[in-house]
Amino acid sequence: MEPPAMENKASEPEAKLLVKQHIRFLKRTLGILPSSCESLDTNRMTLLFFAVSGLDLLGALDSVSQEEKQDIVEWVYAQQVLPDKGCPGGSSDVGGFRGASFLGMPFDLTKRSAGVCNDCSHVAMTYTALATLLILGDDLSRVDKRSVLQGIKKLQLADGSFAATALGSESDMRFVYCACCVCYMLNDWSPIDQDRVAQFILKCQNYDYGIGQRPYLEAHGGSTFCALASLVLMGRLHTTFSPARVEGLKLWCIRRQQTGFQGRPNKPTDTCYSFWIGATLHLLECASWVDKLWNTSFILSTQSKHVGGFAKWPDTHPDPLHTYLGLSALSLSGDLELHPVHAALNVSQRTVQWLHHLHTTTPPHSHSM
Repeated sequence: MEPPAMENKASEPEAKLLVKQHIRFLKRTLGILPSSCESLDTNRMTLLFFAVSGLDLLGALDSVSQEEKQDIVEWVYAQQVLPDKGCPGGSSDVGGFRGASFLGMPFDLTKRSAGVCNDCSHVAMTYTALATLLILGDDLSRVDKRSVLQGIKKLQLADGSFAATALGSESDMRFVYCACCVCYMLNDWSPIDQDRVAQFILKCQNYDYGIGQRPYLEAHGGSTFCALASLVLMGRLHTTFSPARVEGLKLWCIRRQQTGFQGRPNKPTDTCYSFWIGATLHLLECASWVDKLWNTSFILSTQSKHVGGFAKWPDTHPDPLHTYLGLSALSLSGDLELHPVHAALNVSQRTVQWLHHLHTTTPPHSHSM
């Protein structure tokens, strides 16, 4: 099947990637955040991931000193929630990582924190914590893998989806993806009922072939990526979707390109969807359908010339999320100034090579769940 024809192809992107400015923006993100990020305190692990992984794609991890890198690693491990039978809620028998130290636990890695009411891990923070450790070259030897995997098992619901926390939360495709990433990185799929995951994803594909957050919800670029990447990580893409469904999904994705990509029909283009949709097309092996010049021109138009970083739209304030996803999208497009990104895990190929090295040198975690 050929992609639909597109008119008025761009010739050359006028802007250039402002590498130095983006490095400075991401290093500032590591050190201090503006007051507008106050509401994101519980998600600091994710902001850390955007900054560290963004520097990795820019080939600028060496701009962070070895001492600073080790401080980051220690901070990530300090957010590990360990099983505690005496805990009044949340972490009695499961583990993972919380998003930050917002509950006020002392920063002391030499002592096991006492149980704190409602202290529990979050599956998205666990994914970004593990990814950040791997990017920085950690071997995950201090991760309590058994309790993390036990936590993943407890988060899966009867319909195949996943909740975000053991205390209960919304459940949708975002957390399916995070759970699959955790199992892939820890090289152990035993906690997940993959048949139920695949059926959940299948039920979320709509009449237009896009994929929603849950069954009967509108198709969306972010949930479409999460679904496809989950199936790819499980090795179940072509056993779950028929050839007709795959071809329909390809068309739904490529029709989201305007200049950059929109997340849904009749919505404006947005930097982040150049990754969510672009990575999906990459996983569907039809990235050649994308008009790269149009897409690149749009992404570069959203970068800030003064402070660095990318915004969702041109002439608006940059933020860590759109900065990282903008860099990831440019990497997928083959920008030679950026390290290649692994489309499914959303980290650099260099990091995935390190992960696969760990898989070959460390026996798979064995336990009874």
